[in-house]
Amino acid sequence: MEEAKRLAVALNTLVKERQFSNSKARGAARQDPAVNWPATKQLNEDFNPDVDGFESFAMNDGSICAWQSGQFRYAAQPGV
Repeated sequence: MEEAKRLAVALNTLVKERQFSNSKARGAARQDPAVNWPATKQLNEDFNPDVDGFESFAMNDGSICAWQSGQFRYAAQPGV
């Protein structure tokens, strides 16, 4: 779960910026080699930005860097 924690810290720093967006979150996540892109795509296959807010990211260690909409931040979660 360390991979998801590390990405959550990086993304939460970006969340504080005025112009934060899904594309900025995705761009930052692309810089992290620990993101599992096929699993992330599957995790977000029914993603709706109007409802869900921001995408969550699946990590190579099986954990999830998940968007917490009510808290307006990312948090590390154990995988499914």
